[in-house]
Amino acid sequence: MTDPSSGDPAPDGGVSEEFDDAGTETVSDDADDPKGTGGSPGIAVVTALVLGVLGPVIAVASGAAIFAIDAVVGGLSLATSVVLTLVFGQYVAFGGLALGYLAWRGFDRGGIIEYLGVRTPSLKEVGIVLGSWVLILISVLVVSTIVQLLGTETAANSSAELAMGNPSIIPLFVAASFLVIGPCEEILYRGVVQGRLRESLPAAPSILLSAAIFAAIHVIALTGGASAQLTTVSILFVPSLVFGAVYEYTENLVVPALLHGLHNAVLFTALYVTVTQVGSDAMPSVIGFFPV
Repeated sequence: MTDPSSGDPAPDGGVSEEFDDAGTETVSDDADDPKGTGGSPGIAVVTALVLGVLGPVIAVASGAAIFAIDAVVGGLSLATSVVLTLVFGQYVAFGGLALGYLAWRGFDRGGIIEYLGVRTPSLKEVGIVLGSWVLILISVLVVSTIVQLLGTETAANSSAELAMGNPSIIPLFVAASFLVIGPCEEILYRGVVQGRLRESLPAAPSILLSAAIFAAIHVIALTGGASAQLTTVSILFVPSLVFGAVYEYTENLVVPALLHGLHNAVLFTALYVTVTQVGSDAMPSVIGFFPV
């Protein structure tokens, strides 16, 4: 991404004052220079942390609401429950929060698209998606092997466990990986969290911090002991770094969204094939490595 260090600092949602050659005061809004607000690195980090944690909090609250609805109506079907969870736990909690934050800062529709970098991927960017997925796959397999050799326990992902017990809904998860999970989580954690950090920090720390936040919030989706959860969060840091690096390089949010969706979809497909053709006992420990 373009280095945002140039330009006068302005707080979130504020404007920066400048003076022309004649000494006349002028005012420029954040939306006119989407990556150039600068500002204090400390404020950027705090803002990123708040946004990164607030998304899962909203998701958990929506999950509680769906549970209450389920109790009131006397039981929702599994498919209905999953769809509602995806809508409120992803579109609202992550996508809605991201867009609401940018709107609060004064960005209009065009400004939001420009800030996030949303455009149709080129053939080169499609190649980057495929190449990056191979890199993630190799990295996860290597790390998984090391973890198993060390005898370290990993946590399981609740979505993967639900899918294992109900393989008929896995095709829904595969579609949702591209249409819901990838876009919604990337718009918040790469587009807004990493984007906000990038306004005040260089690329490397912005990618590292956003990846750490993204990996850490997965604790809410993991089952198992604290040690197992920490191990799995550390493993999830690997694909998170790749997502962030790809976004920084391409400046196109669609690219990491596709990469995220592809990674999840492949894992869900492997889960489906294993459960239906081999048996759940043969499912490898990578079911805990879903960045969802």
